[in-house]
Amino acid sequence: MPAAPLLRVRDLTITHRGASDPAVRDVSFDVHAGEVVLLLGPSGSGKSTLALALSGLIPHSLDAAVSGSVSVCGHDVATTPIATLSSSVSTVFQDPDAQIVTGSVLDDAAFALENLRFPVAEVLARAEAALRRMGLWERRTENPDRLSGGGKQRLAIASALATGSPVLILDEPTANLDPQGTADVHAALADIAGSEERALILVEHDLDAALEIATRAIVLDASGRIAFDGPARRILREHAEEILALGAWLPSAALAARRLNTRLPALATAPITPLPLRAEELAVALQGLEAEAPTFETQSTPALAPDSGATATGSTEFRALEAPDPIITVRGLDIARRRPLVLRDVDLDIEAASVTAIIGPNGAGKTTLVQALAGVVTPPRGRISVDGIDPATASPRTLAAHIGFVFQNPEHQFIAHTVFEELAHGLRLRRTPPAEIDERVGAMLERFGLTGKADVHPFLLSGGEKRRLSVSTALITRPRILVLDEPTFGQDRARTQELLALFRELRAEGTTIVLVTHDMDLVIQHATRTVLVEDGRIVAAGATSALVRDALIPLPAAYLAVPPELRALLGDDAVAGSAPIVGSGAIAGAAPEATGLGS
Repeated sequence: MPAAPLLRVRDLTITHRGASDPAVRDVSFDVHAGEVVLLLGPSGSGKSTLALALSGLIPHSLDAAVSGSVSVCGHDVATTPIATLSSSVSTVFQDPDAQIVTGSVLDDAAFALENLRFPVAEVLARAEAALRRMGLWERRTENPDRLSGGGKQRLAIASALATGSPVLILDEPTANLDPQGTADVHAALADIAGSEERALILVEHDLDAALEIATRAIVLDASGRIAFDGPARRILREHAEEILALGAWLPSAALAARRLNTRLPALATAPITPLPLRAEELAVALQGLEAEAPTFETQSTPALAPDSGATATGSTEFRALEAPDPIITVRGLDIARRRPLVLRDVDLDIEAASVTAIIGPNGAGKTTLVQALAGVVTPPRGRISVDGIDPATASPRTLAAHIGFVFQNPEHQFIAHTVFEELAHGLRLRRTPPAEIDERVGAMLERFGLTGKADVHPFLLSGGEKRRLSVSTALITRPRILVLDEPTFGQDRARTQELLALFRELRAEGTTIVLVTHDMDLVIQHATRTVLVEDGRIVAAGATSALVRDALIPLPAAYLAVPPELRALLGDDAVAGSAPIVGSGAIAGAAPEATGLGS
């Protein structure tokens, strides 16, 4: 007789307080021990809402109208106290810092067990076993603040494992992490996946890593209904076009193969089938195609001076022959925040109408740098000039007229009670006429897919919707400079492409864009310049093409699997004819204009 499911969901419909439409509609499924379920869908499809309901946080902690049922290990979550549920289901959220509550790694792993009144000996034994499994036992006496982003998230997973909960829910656990942190977390998950006693529910946009452990995929559509449910690889292969049409992501190898398939008729070559899901599969599928690839003309550039860009004195530099005047300049910037210097002797120039990516590991100082540019963190006087003003002395109103800032955590910038009022706030401060406010807010709501959310409280939006609202609030006053901290994390494919298309439009209009990101595909395909920050210092800065060619910026695995002669065909879907920068092969020496980055 088959074992009873650990998780049973029947006819579940959830409508958040104040919302007119359900976030989740008529959802039913079972999850058994040993399964790793990948929960996919476009932004706003109800993934996080469903995760909250599976853990009991809806309805116990968050007010929502719920019909249908959810049971975990035989417990009805609607009627079972959270303390009891915590022994059956645990949740790991996006933000590692939001889950740390004590001053040592060991205390944090033991915290939930102590609250559940386990005997001291059992608390210590469970905490030790969980920390050893996550590779943190040797750091048990350290303050969690000293851990990297990936280390903090592994600590959150260890704390969940210590409770012995057979159901572990992870809601975009790598969204705020650098590539190394993401690899650390997925390595930890691989170690616990497939347990005969445990099931994992994983909400994740990074499908390349998630597919290594996922056994099953449940895809939600835009209305919150289940569109597809089945073995993960079969679902992604057989329903790739439908999933893309929903606006959700596919693995990067599948996207690369799909892009090539649209261009391969020019090579008189059969399409790549079946659809590869891993870089290794793409490499095998492409064997033999390199000889049939067309020849690409390259443009030579003297002394690798491809175009002007963000440059940093004292770092690896790639200087232009004739650099235009920068719109942002930084000289000798040092910033300390309740600890030793976060930024050290930073010199930086950013030219107008450029797209500059700030990259580097977690804790390197990227966010502090862009916050200083925007005046969120007050820099020393005279060290920064932004569009002719000093953020250290300018009033908030003056700063807002020149620069729009989007926080890494969208909730940190919300101040109004409805989405409409959030967008209207900045315009009202500028004494914009009411009719123009209505027109501009309406246009922004439509552009970012938020028209139906105008009267909803910003905190009740999905993670992706909050991000779109935060970008909208920065754009609505039409500043000349836009600074964004991780603008695409948590976004589905459709909204990411829309956001990037918007960046291109803004740049064409003369807007300067500076963004912090861990998304190397975004950097390679869309950033004209890149600044690499490590340990509070700028170690390299210049044209993205130069940094990639010199291997200072890593290529995504899907690009590495493609023969160099075919890489120029892998243009961004949103811009016909664009192509990514590559580090070798047919277009290695091309100028940015030849590769699509300059357009």
